[in-house]
Amino acid sequence: MKIAIVGPGGIGSTFAFQLARAGHEVTVVARGKRLEQLQRDEAIVKATGERAAVRVSAALDATTAWDLVLVTVLAHQVDAVLPALAESAAKAVMFMFNTFEPLGRLRDAVGASRFAFGFPAILATLDDGKLTSKIVTRGMVTPVTDAAWAKVFKDAGIPAVVESDMESWLRTHAALVAPAMVAIITAHARQAGVPWAEAMNLARAMEEGLRVVRQLGNAITPEPVAKLSRLPTPALAAFLWTLSRIDAVRKTGAAGPGEPRALIDAMVAAAPGQTPALLAIRP
Repeated sequence: MKIAIVGPGGIGSTFAFQLARAGHEVTVVARGKRLEQLQRDEAIVKATGERAAVRVSAALDATTAWDLVLVTVLAHQVDAVLPALAESAAKAVMFMFNTFEPLGRLRDAVGASRFAFGFPAILATLDDGKLTSKIVTRGMVTPVTDAAWAKVFKDAGIPAVVESDMESWLRTHAALVAPAMVAIITAHARQAGVPWAEAMNLARAMEEGLRVVRQLGNAITPEPVAKLSRLPTPALAAFLWTLSRIDAVRKTGAAGPGEPRALIDAMVAAAPGQTPALLAIRP
């Protein structure tokens, strides 16, 4: 299959590596320093030295009938690529990033028949252009809205399941992950785990975000996350306290505060005047 990946950061590069290794014709669309690295290497290169050859482009070719365009930019970057996606001859466009916003705008931009969404159950970083990634292969694996692409990803070594209520899944995830990301970013900056008092504040913000999800009429999903959401505040704080002390997780805090800030802003906008705990942790 012909697959284009727009935004080959850690997540996009992991998909590019796995799909290229599985025999698909993969083109990565990048910019800036990452584009220069990829043009030089003509491959996704892992920190272990493994390589997967890919094609490289500075822009998405709108005339190519891509079987899939996989969009792994951050949510605040997607508007810049929507016109090219709308004009593209791609057969399917799958967005894959953290968002709390309704999905209708993206569906309308590319057309309902081409639209898909997913979320990567992958922990990945790029160090000087070299990829380090861990793919979740058991439990909460990558959810996607399309069964056919779930199979393609699974066959490429990225286990995936079909999620019928992706908007609820994403909003639940955003409510949980935004405080966790703040904990990780803080821990990365200090090179030390967050203290208990901060972990408690982050846990209260997590509970507040989940209340917003319910108020919007969305389900808390999937069930393992729903179980986590029912834990008492000290148990959630203990989870965040521990998370901030895991070196491999703390390293991802180098990405900075942009993503959790955007998620928190979206939750605050959805429930004006009802989110003091979220505002208190906003980085």
